[in-house]
Amino acid sequence: MLESETKIKSVSPLGFVNESIAELKKVVWPTRQKIVKLTLVVLGVSIATGLLIGSIDYLFTNLFGLILK
Repeated sequence: MLESETKIKSVSPLGFVNESIAELKKVVWPTRQKIVKLTLVVLGVSIATGLLIGSIDYLFTNLFGLILK
């Protein structure tokens, strides 16, 4: 066996599920208020980005239309 190879620990499916549950119990879940706030931020940024890209596209479309006429 080469030195660079790592040995993989074999875990049974039941052991994997138990370890996963133990790790999920350590997670600090956000509050409902925080989830709503962050969702609104994501929606706001997405809408703003869409409007910006749409405006730039509209501007360039009209600009090239004028140039090519």
